[in-house]
Amino acid sequence: MGQAQQTESIEQIDIKIIQDMYKKFVLECPSGLLFLHEFKRFFGVDATGEASDYAENMFRAFDKNGDNTIDFLEFVAALNLVFRGDLEHKLRWSFKVYDKDGNGYVDRNELRSIIDSIYRIKKISKDNTSDSYLTVDEVVDRILAAVDTDGDGTVSMEEFIRGAQQDPWLLNILKLDMNPARWVMDQRRKSAHF
Repeated sequence: MGQAQQTESIEQIDIKIIQDMYKKFVLECPSGLLFLHEFKRFFGVDATGEASDYAENMFRAFDKNGDNTIDFLEFVAALNLVFRGDLEHKLRWSFKVYDKDGNGYVDRNELRSIIDSIYRIKKISKDNTSDSYLTVDEVVDRILAAVDTDGDGTVSMEEFIRGAQQDPWLLNILKLDMNPARWVMDQRRKSAHF
C-alpha cells in the first residue's frame, strides 16, 4: 500500500515537471519549434560554456527527423526516454549522442569529443570519479578496447550496447549520459535561479 502511494507521488512529480516544461516550451517557442540556441537557453546552458558541447549533442539526439529543430512531439518523446526509459533505450540514446555525424558508428574523434565534454562538466560540477586520474585519451582507449569487438576503430550501436551492458566501468564512465534526467533537472534548477 505504501509502495502504491510512493509510485503515485513519483508520477505526480513527473507530470508536474512535464507540465512546467510544456509551459516553458510554449512560452519560449510559440512557433512550436525549438532551435539549438533556444534549447541551450531553455536548459540554462551558456552558449560557450562547459556544457555547451554536451547540450548540442543532446539536441541532435532529440532531433529525431534531423531538421535542426525539436518540435513538441520530439521533446515529449525525449523526456519520456529521459525519465522512464529502460537501460537499453538509454544506451541507444547515449549512442546517438556520441554518434555526432549520424553515420551509425562512433569513431575515436567522436568518442574523444564527448568524453572531453563530460570531463569538463564533471570538473566544473566537482563530480569527481575514481577514474579522474585517467586522461581523456586513456579513457577513450579503454572504452574502445572494451567495446570495439571487431577492432575496426569504430563502434557500432550493437557493440556499444553489448559492451556497456557487460562492463560496469564503462557504465560508470557513461553515468552522465546514462542519467540524462539528472543532467536535465540540474540544468533546469540552474536556469531557475536566473
